[in-house]
Amino acid sequence: PDPIRGRKGSFVGHSLIRALTFFGARKQRGDSGGRLMASTTTGKRKGSTCGEQGGVDGDSQSGKATRSSIPDLPEDILFRIHSLLPMREAARTACISPTFFQSWRCHSNLLFTKDTIGLKRGACGENFDDKIDRILRNHSGCLKTFNIDYYGTRGFTGTSYFDRWLQIALKPGIEELTLVLSETKRKYNFPCSLLSAGVRNSLRYLRLQFCALHPTVELGPLRSLKSLYLWRVSITWNELECLIFNSLTLELLDLISCPEIECLKLPCALQRLSALSVLACERLKVIESKAPNLSGLYLCGNWLDFSLVETLPIKELELQQTNLIRDARAKLPSLMPNIETLAIQSSREVVDAPMLPTKFLHLKHLTITVRSGAIVSRAYDYFSLVSFLDASPSLETLILDVTQRRMVHKSIFADSQLRHMPEHHHGHLKNVKISGFNSAKCVVELTCYILKNAVSLECLTLDTIYGSRCDDQGEDNWCTPMTDGILMEIPWALLAIKTHIENKVPPTVHLTVLEPCSKCHANGLERVLSQS
Repeated sequence: PDPIRGRKGSFVGHSLIRALTFFGARKQRGDSGGRLMASTTTGKRKGSTCGEQGGVDGDSQSGKATRSSIPDLPEDILFRIHSLLPMREAARTACISPTFFQSWRCHSNLLFTKDTIGLKRGACGENFDDKIDRILRNHSGCLKTFNIDYYGTRGFTGTSYFDRWLQIALKPGIEELTLVLSETKRKYNFPCSLLSAGVRNSLRYLRLQFCALHPTVELGPLRSLKSLYLWRVSITWNELECLIFNSLTLELLDLISCPEIECLKLPCALQRLSALSVLACERLKVIESKAPNLSGLYLCGNWLDFSLVETLPIKELELQQTNLIRDARAKLPSLMPNIETLAIQSSREVVDAPMLPTKFLHLKHLTITVRSGAIVSRAYDYFSLVSFLDASPSLETLILDVTQRRMVHKSIFADSQLRHMPEHHHGHLKNVKISGFNSAKCVVELTCYILKNAVSLECLTLDTIYGSRCDDQGEDNWCTPMTDGILMEIPWALLAIKTHIENKVPPTVHLTVLEPCSKCHANGLERVLSQS
């Protein structure tokens, strides 16, 4: 879990604080039992951190702001315990003793988000800046992780503090740097001059968002950089090439909405590069890669020419674009013969998947998402996806999303005469999930085909909605909203399962039918059904 937002991280932090208080109380009493001492409290308002006042003030250090005691442990042990706390708990704990205050001033992991700073919802960027500045002005500057994330703040207007903050953070020993800004008319120009030799030797992770990055040939090698994320970053191909050729230890490269990149060439010197992700880079048309160990490729947007990519090592591929299914079935088996995991997301399909002799011999995990929007030129034949099953003799997991925002297919209740394909037993397929299940005849036909031919099938899940459910989420605790068209189809989908699917499920297969959420979808479902 996230060390800042995750519930487990907070639990660990509070548990350590309680343990320190408990042992301190026992030491004061000189006994081995008794009631737990009063919990640690300070005179500060709820939601604040010591950093808001520039660290622990004199009252805290003199004992006026706390009613707890710290056990007489060696300083290095106390520092180690304090370093394990999530940042917000570490700041609060610094208020209870000079020892922890000293540790807080050299806390090696600073992660500044709206939540860790203690800002309320809708807080302004100006308040965010002020709180960060007060903490950094009292910090020693010995950092391993420095994370600034403006996501969720409003009123972000300037970057006047950033150069000074980065001068504090970018010192030899820094390992992770994240700078996630808000979109402004003028992007912050990341100061490459701060990437000294010592910083370049230690930096392992770099993530920039809504920045401008202009490295030059004088940059020098980043000898430890493994992960590079550039999201909505202004950088040309020549500048990116300079950065890449100085990052030969790179293992992951992630580019999202970098509009100035027109081509991408990855040299064979990138021996460790294993994953490349390119999403919505509008001008990028050609990807050329000679990286010998590139095994994961993730592409989203207009069709990219990756014919110049060394595809034999690729084992994991994710593609997102319109009208993709036919080309994926026709070209990928020969282009990437060793692929093991394939995820395809497409919309506005105009051609059904063809039956072809080529095979995905090593494919084990397949995800296909073919959602139709409010405007549909033709009803896609989901039954044609049988072509992918017949081409994948080693397939173990199949996930399909056949959501339709507006039902345009012929219903199984209008024509219950099912089409049949020649029997083709699948001896490895164990788990199948179909999201957006509906009463379309072709969807029911596909499901029946799977039940008949997947002789090793163990679990079949039919979900009448799509997306995440509130039980699966840690923070928002809310299901993906559904359109009226999807909600209106749900009773028919449930009826189709009851009348055409359930009686075909073998006793060895566990069938799970997921209905709409009683908390998130009940009102909408009741409303659309009352109108129909």
